[in-house]
Amino acid sequence: MSFSRQSKLEILEEKLEDANCALAFLSGLFHGAGQLSKNSEGVRVDLVTDIKEIFPYVNDIVKRLYGEELELEISDDYIINKTTYYRIMFPVGISQRVLQDCGLLESNDGSYALEYGIDLNVVCDEETQRAFVKGAFISCSTSSIRLSELGSRGASSGYHLEFASHHKELLEGLQEILGEFTIPSKLGTRKNLHILYLKDSESIKDLLALVGATQSVLDLSNEMATRGLRNIVNRQVNCINANINKTVEASLKQIQAIELINKHIGLENLPEDLQEVAVLRLANQQESMEELLKLSTIELTKSGLNHRFRRLIKIADDLKSDE
Repeated sequence: MSFSRQSKLEILEEKLEDANCALAFLSGLFHGAGQLSKNSEGVRVDLVTDIKEIFPYVNDIVKRLYGEELELEISDDYIINKTTYYRIMFPVGISQRVLQDCGLLESNDGSYALEYGIDLNVVCDEETQRAFVKGAFISCSTSSIRLSELGSRGASSGYHLEFASHHKELLEGLQEILGEFTIPSKLGTRKNLHILYLKDSESIKDLLALVGATQSVLDLSNEMATRGLRNIVNRQVNCINANINKTVEASLKQIQAIELINKHIGLENLPEDLQEVAVLRLANQQESMEELLKLSTIELTKSGLNHRFRRLIKIADDLKSDE
């Protein structure tokens, strides 16, 4: 199960008893996933979602507030990218009233107009704000976050959560609400969609806590800790590998220089101090400078040993030039 889906299902575990909060929640759902249709019977509103589990949750709210039952429909038309979408259908008899109560339909001299911004009469305090964000989160949010499993490295590298809508007014209002809870977010566009996004892991955790996805907060915290530890280990391994590579390269260069000198003039013709380190290196070709110092009977510092090897390399370079 994806992290995004897990978070949405977790929200549905808490029942909304307060009628005002229930309406604010429905408003968030309609803003993100509502669809209007009209036939001979009148106007009907539906919710289109890939979260099938939301049906009994919404049906319970509608039964309590309007005394009506909803219908759930699935069609091949709603299978997109191997994801199945469901249509939750509201009865024609209550659709208009529900939309008005949720602040999405405004009546003016007998005519009606859809409202794309958030109705502040519906979303008027912290509790209704929280409920609205829950509805919007379920209906129009997505996340690229993938959690590590059993030490797998298949998890996503960053943290990104976004709300997408064709209506900028909705996302501007949602950004204001999140701002009141000190959750920073940014607006952008992608093709024909408006995007409200969060890329900071702490902000995403705050949003998850706001909508009541407590287990998802804990899972994300664990993921952050896992990635942090993995990054530390990777840096240490990279550092060790880099040091090993340097040691090997230095050793090869020293050995090649010593072999060249031996071939052309013989090690016995070197100054005594250089003969000693040349023989030491040839006898211990894979050892680091620190190990050579331990194996040496000569009292030398690391700097002194390096200096002697540089002299040997200089002699070998001069011999190459003479060729």
